[in-house]
Amino acid sequence: MEKETARVEAFSDGVFAIALTLLILGIKVPDLNNIASNEKLYRSLINLWPSYFAFILSFAAVLIMWINHHGFFKYLKKINTAFLFANGFLLLMVTFINFPTAVLARYFDTQAFNIASAFYCGSMVLISVAFNLLWFSSAYKRKLVKDEITDALIIKIRNAYWFGFFIYLAAFIISFFLPFIGLSISISMWFFWLILDYDNKKIIKTRKQ
Repeated sequence: MEKETARVEAFSDGVFAIALTLLILGIKVPDLNNIASNEKLYRSLINLWPSYFAFILSFAAVLIMWINHHGFFKYLKKINTAFLFANGFLLLMVTFINFPTAVLARYFDTQAFNIASAFYCGSMVLISVAFNLLWFSSAYKRKLVKDEITDALIIKIRNAYWFGFFIYLAAFIISFFLPFIGLSISISMWFFWLILDYDNKKIIKTRKQ
């Protein structure tokens, strides 16, 4: 069973790595033809700031998703078909994030920024759905989790994923009208996922006290 979980995790890590690599394709090298000069190249590089911003934005998002994916994956004792499909859906969304990132960069400083921001935030909603499905497929009725994992930890992670879904959904709706606010809400969720603690031992100690 451990070999099966290790194989799925290794495959998932590979997909995450590819997704992170593909993000750089959203930054295009300035094409100045034969009239290039130091000043023109400098201005062209500076004008690419929306692409830089979008790259950092999505790189951080995918990295944090990988950290959380790894965080609860170590608590699985086995896998099943439902989990594989849920994990596949998550990996689909992880690889897709490169496209809304490119759209966001392209239309960041235009009148179409509302839709670009909503498209990006909407992608985050789907990623949140994928994480909820992944956790549900593994933790519902303790199907796939190890025996030593406490119910308190399962509930904690479930509630965190549900909370994330509603926040991303709110950001998606808001971004149609206030794109900067919607995008900022999505970005602020980074800090929430970074402090989400998957330490089962701490919960066991708290219970004993």
